[in-house]
Amino acid sequence: MTIESVGPFRLAPWFSERPWGRASLKPWYAETGKSGPVGEAWLTGPQSVIETGPLAGQTLAAAVAANGVGMVGAAGTEFPLLVKLLFPNDKLSVQVHPDDAHAQAIGQPRGKTECWYVLEAEAGATIALGLKEGASVDVVREAIAAGTLEEWMQWVPVSVGDMIFVDAGTVHAIGPGVVLLETQQTSDTTFRMYDYGRPRELHVEDALKVMRLTTDAGKVAAKQMQEGFLRLIEQKYFTVDRYDVGAGDEVSIDGGLPTCLAGLRGTARVEWSGGDAVELQPGRAVVVPVSVDQVNVRSDAGVSFVRCFAPTA
Repeated sequence: MTIESVGPFRLAPWFSERPWGRASLKPWYAETGKSGPVGEAWLTGPQSVIETGPLAGQTLAAAVAANGVGMVGAAGTEFPLLVKLLFPNDKLSVQVHPDDAHAQAIGQPRGKTECWYVLEAEAGATIALGLKEGASVDVVREAIAAGTLEEWMQWVPVSVGDMIFVDAGTVHAIGPGVVLLETQQTSDTTFRMYDYGRPRELHVEDALKVMRLTTDAGKVAAKQMQEGFLRLIEQKYFTVDRYDVGAGDEVSIDGGLPTCLAGLRGTARVEWSGGDAVELQPGRAVVVPVSVDQVNVRSDAGVSFVRCFAPTA
């Protein structure tokens, strides 16, 4: 079997228990297989298992390691985007992620720049994005010690359809009452600054080294593209587009870049010229290898999904 014979394939989500998560993720997932609260569903995690096609049963990490060039391009050794669904039932810790330079200085392959697309939001839902004017390293250190760091955060109201860019170095947190689709560099390097008294390890000095007092983080306005989809965000590490396809309609999507399609509502068939179609489902991702030139997405009853892709193969 060659990678050219491997078409789009669907991944099973990998569920991560978190103290701020939820006991139930319905209606997104009927079951998680976990006994504790689940905060994250990793749609393209390295541990996510392939459900369809000739690579079924392999993890995404193993499939990419064995078929790197055809899967993610000549420069890639792993799928470059980690796409997740986040389900906070409580506040996430106040945290910060390193950029590429800081990450590589501590032996990590890359930093963690990310974005959040708001899928559900209760009235009054907020996120914390950056620090207020007047903050300094010393002020932040003292606020952490005093338990008052939240007072130095910029809390931003959010609603369904908002896209928020969170560049590396941004001090941030997420409040309860939302469901977010997160697209990020494939990295899990997080420095936890403050956790509301929860008994988890903090990484204060590491966080203070990588945080920036001003960043480019903030809400991003969507752009209606001539091809009919919404461009939610286009940044250095990722682009995220939203497609809403009516009943009986189809859209064509060019390949050639590391890409995943993440289902939001309804089901569709992801078809390609070389073999069997794969079903796109809500809360699951379909990976399109770079060796696939084009896919067609068809839906009998209507479907909404996002396309997340890295800018270079």
